[in-house]
Amino acid sequence: MKVFSSAYTFDYSWEECSTANWRKYCPWNDKSTHVIAVDTLSREVDPATGILRTERLITCHQQAPAWVISLLGGSNTSHVYETSYVSPAEKRVTMCSTNLTWANILQVRETVTYQPDIRASSPGHERTQFTQDAKITAVCGGWQKIRTKIEEASVERFSENAKRGREGFEAVLEMSRRVFGEERAREQAKAH
Repeated sequence: MKVFSSAYTFDYSWEECSTANWRKYCPWNDKSTHVIAVDTLSREVDPATGILRTERLITCHQQAPAWVISLLGGSNTSHVYETSYVSPAEKRVTMCSTNLTWANILQVRETVTYQPDIRASSPGHERTQFTQDAKITAVCGGWQKIRTKIEEASVERFSENAKRGREGFEAVLEMSRRVFGEERAREQAKAH
């Protein structure tokens, strides 16, 4: 098993990040063009805790090497199952995802969190701490050396994708702030 971990501070409030998270794969994000569809399977609020729990199926077009597809079968379409928890009381978003495609060969378990970064925030300038951890395990048979190479290559690719994902989410956050700001200005103009 190999582990990928990263942390990043977004220059946006937790409210902005937790709201924009639902638009992460929209046209504003030109870094996520590989995402074909995001289907919400279930969504419910726990009446005791106020936590919003959402299950989604994310369908992607992956650029798997042709030799991998010919050897293992399948296609360039892959599926990821995601469960997210939004706790307004704790100001915390936790998203857990796992690959469904080729899970009998490679298992990827990712956990992402968004929460206020109190140390980096100041009044009127809130920031959000983003953490990302992924456990990548090659479960295919064969020699340990081959499994290790598969895991190492997967961690490297995961790291590249994570960087693009952060860049894309920054674009979504920027556009959300602008669009919501324009809408607030319109509403205020109507009120006066």
